[in-house]
Amino acid sequence: MNRMFRHHLFWPLAILAALLLFNLFYSPDFFNIVMRNGHMYGSLIDILNFGAPLVLVAIGMTLVIATKGIDLSVGSIVAIAGALACLTISRGTDQNALSLVLSAVGLTVGLSFFLGAWNGFLVATTGIQPIIATLILMVAGRGIAQLITSGQIITVTSDTYNYIGNGALAALPFSIFIVAAIYLIVSLLTRKTALGLFIESVGCNPQASRLIGIRSRLIIITVYMFCGLCAGIAGLILSSNVASADGNNAGLWYELDAILAVVIGGTSLNGGRFYLTGTVIGALIIQTLTTTIYMIGVPPEITLVVKAFVVLTVCLIQSEVFRKKVVQRWKTRRYPAEREVSRHV
Repeated sequence: MNRMFRHHLFWPLAILAALLLFNLFYSPDFFNIVMRNGHMYGSLIDILNFGAPLVLVAIGMTLVIATKGIDLSVGSIVAIAGALACLTISRGTDQNALSLVLSAVGLTVGLSFFLGAWNGFLVATTGIQPIIATLILMVAGRGIAQLITSGQIITVTSDTYNYIGNGALAALPFSIFIVAAIYLIVSLLTRKTALGLFIESVGCNPQASRLIGIRSRLIIITVYMFCGLCAGIAGLILSSNVASADGNNAGLWYELDAILAVVIGGTSLNGGRFYLTGTVIGALIIQTLTTTIYMIGVPPEITLVVKAFVVLTVCLIQSEVFRKKVVQRWKTRRYPAEREVSRHV
């Protein structure tokens, strides 16, 4: 039993289950799933669908944090990706043309790769601290996104592009399959090859990794490129879902939610060992929490305060040091006489 409690997935799963049970008691039809026009609808489906972009960004953030880095620019990359894709499609003569949508997606993916490589270059080559290197793009990226959109909200009427965020495959949202595919590919590459060990080694000690033959700079640039790619795909899903691009608000605070998802999933900010499955569960916890807050009718002006309080509680519950102190304090108050006897003996 004690071994089960110490498993890195126990507390995230327990917290997710507790949130789902609360929603079930508050709204008995929370778990209801209905089929309409070949699509599944329901609160659980909405959590998976709307949480897909955050899961993607969090997966990329996990590998960056595993190298003892951080990427604060993912929210801006989300905005840039959506802006570029929607601008490209809106200028086409036939917005439903598959070739136009594919070219927009290709341009977005290429730019996301470049932005991620830029972050990686600053961190690995110039020696700038990751939080500063990515803060540069975090600030400038919002300006780039608004330059692309000319400060306006760009709308598109492309059913082909809309399929990315609103389409269905086997009755489930298509975005879920995108996330599942990327998760499986990353899991195979990091757990079935030496890549995962290289990433963890660089996070533990980059200089020692370089001395034993690991190209630590290349590893760092690669994970930042992958993080940029994940943010770019998340931007495609978000902009496709609402059929528009908002350079000012798209992906706002995504970087903070992604970091929280990684931490809740059990990955340390000090780098080293990472847990992709835990990150996915952490992202689902945040999305479920957001859905819960909206469902119970929390006033918008205190939504962020409630969310921050719950996240703080979750992190404290996960902290083994905090749990030990609580148990020790409880035992001290419950058995004060025994404590005095043991101290004198």
